[in-house]
Amino acid sequence: MAGFADIVGHEQIIQHLKNAIQTDKISHAYIFNGPDQSGKKTLAEAFAMALQCEAGESEPCLACRSCKQALNHNQPDIIYVTHEKPNTVSVADIRSQLVNDIDVKPYGSKYKVYIVDEAEKMNQQAQNALLKTIEEPPSYAVILLLTSNADAFLPTILSRCVTLNLKVVADDKIKSFLMEHWKVPDYQADVCVAFAQGNVGKAIALASSDSFGELKASAIQLLKRCHDIELYEFKEAIKQIGEYKLQIEDYLDIMMIWYRDILVYKATTDVNRLIFKDEVYEIKRQASKSSYSGVETVLERLGQAKLRLRANVNFDLVMELLLLTIKEN
Repeated sequence: MAGFADIVGHEQIIQHLKNAIQTDKISHAYIFNGPDQSGKKTLAEAFAMALQCEAGESEPCLACRSCKQALNHNQPDIIYVTHEKPNTVSVADIRSQLVNDIDVKPYGSKYKVYIVDEAEKMNQQAQNALLKTIEEPPSYAVILLLTSNADAFLPTILSRCVTLNLKVVADDKIKSFLMEHWKVPDYQADVCVAFAQGNVGKAIALASSDSFGELKASAIQLLKRCHDIELYEFKEAIKQIGEYKLQIEDYLDIMMIWYRDILVYKATTDVNRLIFKDEVYEIKRQASKSSYSGVETVLERLGQAKLRLRANVNFDLVMELLLLTIKEN
């Protein structure tokens, strides 16, 4: 949990929330809508902490009793609505933790804040139960719905909530954050930023993940020798890729960034624009041997491979076709 000042990006949403506190125009229900790891929970928790802060400012002080409790996730008037079933927030979950609890006044705070994570998993009965509460909430109630898919909500819920859509964060901000707070070297930060595509949480997860480093090393090792692999060696190469089957999208993304670097170098000869700067000599070598059309064909096939795997096409067959394309181009 962090204050607004510690959040990377999302300036417009933060300003909106601060303005609401300063003008005392707090809505009874908010929807934080954005991809996984995009910062929904961080924003919601900072807002909840600011609402309950004893200093009464729009930025939580992090020092008062309420803020310290919130930082330790034991502020009694900030309630996290949980669900036992992995794919469903049931009507029982909403009733027992929110609807039947909301009429009990706050223990010692100005507000009673409910944070419902993965709110898109509420079934229709759960949403209908919540709707009745949102229509006539107590004056002290603030409900924060966190979702990766606001379209899953009933129109009647959408119409009664303030929806805050999280936008991607600028690459340079994420890179600076990783280098400053996570002590990630320049070249590694570039790779994490390229993968994260504006998602701060994903960038942090990649920067702090040993398994991502292993996956990257495996993919690059294969890309370095792919043109020299004989057909009879394909089976072993596919087996190597198969070790990362659960992370195959990331594996293919590494390949895409590699060929994007080859394309950039062919067009500009500017090594500063490469993501894999630490592999510059190999990228130069492959760029000199590849044609523009060949690289574009490989990138196209990588995109197709992703789609085929999502459609449950046979893994080994998809990888074999991909390796053949890489070898031929």
